[in-house]
Amino acid sequence: MRITKHIFRITLALIVASVCMSASTQKKLVIRKVDFDQIKKETLDPHSRYYYPRLLKTFFNETDTSMTIDAFRHLYYGYVFQEDYNPFRESEFSSIVEQLYYKPKLTRAECDSIEKYAELSLNDNIFDLDQMKYFIHGLNQRQKYNRARMRQFRLDRLVATIMSSGKGTKEEPWVVIAPGHEYNMVNFLGYVATEHQELGNGIDYIKVQKKEGKSTEGFYFDVSMMMKVAEQKFPE
Repeated sequence: MRITKHIFRITLALIVASVCMSASTQKKLVIRKVDFDQIKKETLDPHSRYYYPRLLKTFFNETDTSMTIDAFRHLYYGYVFQEDYNPFRESEFSSIVEQLYYKPKLTRAECDSIEKYAELSLNDNIFDLDQMKYFIHGLNQRQKYNRARMRQFRLDRLVATIMSSGKGTKEEPWVVIAPGHEYNMVNFLGYVATEHQELGNGIDYIKVQKKEGKSTEGFYFDVSMMMKVAEQKFPE
């Protein structure tokens, strides 16, 4: 079972209909504004069901698929209030994994290397969506399908979480907590970014190559909270 780059790029188009919400509810993905004040309150409260250490424990449990989109919203957006949050963090292992991922044919040892270094990279940066993608690829190449499905669940839910924050439009931009997530969203939708613009007031715009039969010219992203926290932590 080979998970190709193309499959990952169309993942987003399938999420709303199939994996954004639990199979039992089959509810449409609800788009609503991110309330950072409320998320901060709940993720820092030890008595809250969304207390951050509790969310992390469930997230890292490789047999637990019970987390809802709301829980993932608190996990993803609540990360900005954690001490180790750094939107510009890059793992020293990330480039190793990327180089292996794009090789046309992988040996067993190279698949094991992807698994090893992608996991180390994600230990450094738990929301590196590229490394998640590479990790899933390596697991599938080694026929570790159960682990791959669990990792795919996490990736799908995180992408759905970002989608739930807006529509990628000027009026309702997607809210992201890392610069790379802007490009992840564009790529997963099957578009190629051609230009990045900072429009001011914490809004970015990524222009994309036009696709046949599509009117989309680009997508808008809200990076205001990301920049606010970054300026507080790294004033220089």
